Amino acid sequence: MRQKRRSSGTGHSWFASLSAPMVFGLAAFLSTPTVTSHADMATMLAGSDSGDARWKTFLTASPAGSIQAAELEFADPILTASIASGAGVTLPNGDKIAFQGKIGAPDPRPDAERVTRHLKQGRVIAVAPVQPPKDFSAGTVLERQSSLLRPAADLESAMAFLKPSIKGKEIEIAKAFYASGKRESEPQVPAILASLVTNDNPDILATAYAPPAPDYAKQSPFSSVLREVPQRGRFIPPVTKDDHDWAATALPAKTFSEAEQRCLAAGIYFEARGESVKGQAAVAQVILNRVRNPTYPNTVCGVVYQNDNWRNRCQFSFACDGIKDRVRSPKHWDVAEEIALATTAGKIWLKEVGSSTHYHATYVRPPWAKRMRKVGKIGLHIFYVTYGGGWS
Repeated sequence: MRQKRRSSGTGHSWFASLSAPMVFGLAAFLSTPTVTSHADMATMLAGSDSGDARWKTFLTASPAGSIQAAELEFADPILTASIASGAGVTLPNGDKIAFQGKIGAPDPRPDAERVTRHLKQGRVIAVAPVQPPKDFSAGTVLERQSSLLRPAADLESAMAFLKPSIKGKEIEIAKAFYASGKRESEPQVPAILASLVTNDNPDILATAYAPPAPDYAKQSPFSSVLREVPQRGRFIPPVTKDDHDWAATALPAKTFSEAEQRCLAAGIYFEARGESVKGQAAVAQVILNRVRNPTYPNTVCGVVYQNDNWRNRCQFSFACDGIKDRVRSPKHWDVAEEIALATTAGKIWLKEVGSSTHYHATYVRPPWAKRMRKVGKIGLHIFYVTYGGGWS
């Protein structure tokens, strides 16, 4: 009896010792139906757990200096656009992606034959300048450059930088780069009259003179964009408070005619050809002032030859002295014509003459001089301005 009980107890104990591990193993298998983990990242991406691919993996020796990169097959090479079993990564949305290896057959040549290292050179390349031929030929004297590329034969002559001696000249040097003072323009008159020009913008009726060049130092920078071109107009004398109001008027248009200019040149020639150029211009300004004055005729010829039928009692003595007017000096006549046009166009305006309508020589004393105001003296002529603006 005792032996049977012992044997039955032994069999029950053996079954109990095996049932517990089997139950736990079955529970673990049912709870984890997929692969628990992978040993490395390559196994997870390539899906090497399928078949016998992993246990066939082995290492091979690589030649020295090889630059061949490691490759992994992520896609199934047999089925196009398919992923190998277990390969790839599952995204959070459930999609599965995989990487595809290099398409095409690899180059079977070893690295020693495939890589061409004999074409490699250094980064610094010395370039020798190409000199022109040494022999001279006709027409190439000014094109010689060999002396610039070859060192000088005299090695004792050295070049050095010296400290400039500009002490005390700093302001003078700085002002050289900026325009200062009045802008000098072309007077468009003979050189003999250039010093008398006071106006660069002549009367628009004086067609003999070209329009003045623009003064970019005074012109607005927006003028070229907005097309603000200053219009030329009639010349108005720049009178002062001591001049009469009638002086600030333009000359009649017929004053620029050939006949009027001839009369003005005659008045300059016969009245003041012995004077300086400034003295002749002063006489011309007096004649033109009378044309502007309403008291006198409004033409140059009418002013110059006024009362010419009164013997020695006319306005200008040459017109009624009984001597026939003849031009015996063409040179002086040409100067008189240039002065006549310049004063009519307004390029010459003498402030010391102003609105004077009378003058006389220094060697005479006319009675009317006491009733007028003396304004200046140029050469042998003394100029006067009337108090009332008319005859006296």
